[in-house]
Amino acid sequence: MKRRLFLIAAAGGALLLGGCLNVKTEPIEVKPIHITVDVNVRVEKALDDFFGDLDKKSTTLATPKS
Repeated sequence: MKRRLFLIAAAGGALLLGGCLNVKTEPIEVKPIHITVDVNVRVEKALDDFFGDLDKKSTTLATPKS
């Protein structure tokens, strides 16, 4: 019984003292993010040349006869 009364008093005291806390925060500043993307054009051109050669070899699709 005494232990329960002590726990209730401790919890009540913690609630009362918790109201005295003061927390000061600085305002959050949101800045834009600038991202630079470099594209390697040589690789793109090489891929176009590679697939262009394949496309020239098969310009039409053959349909199977039924």
